[in-house]
Amino acid sequence: MRVGVISDTHGLLRPKAIDALQGCDAILHAGDVGNFEILGTLEEIAPVTAIRGNIDLHGPCSDLPATEMVSLGGVTFYMLHSIRDLDLNPMAAGVRVVVSGHSHSPAIHDKQGVIFLNPGSAGPRRFGLPVTLAIVEINADKIRAEIVRLIE
Repeated sequence: MRVGVISDTHGLLRPKAIDALQGCDAILHAGDVGNFEILGTLEEIAPVTAIRGNIDLHGPCSDLPATEMVSLGGVTFYMLHSIRDLDLNPMAAGVRVVVSGHSHSPAIHDKQGVIFLNPGSAGPRRFGLPVTLAIVEINADKIRAEIVRLIE
């Protein structure tokens, strides 16, 4: 199973992001969507699970949940916008991948068998950080996550 992970679009869905997500079986959006239509466009590629971020205060994006737990390919993902708001013990909850956004800084860390994944920001470039998203490949019990640069 191939899972696309995107965050912090802030109302901008780049054509390169759409291209990078082609062939995904599911897409996770970790908040700061900025424009609800983005989720509809992503849904044309694959089923989408999305949460709200700190800018999603008005309109349909404000109705998105603050956190979400989803099972994909036998792997449990826990989504929240800011890792600072982590409100559970992932290992105790059976979570294999914690997905967050907010910082705009892409990162992948393995802590005691739990992958902490921040896909970075796929929207407007901020803070001199790269424009990125992530792809997670699930094959049986093996999970491989990689950051995909959309703009150097």
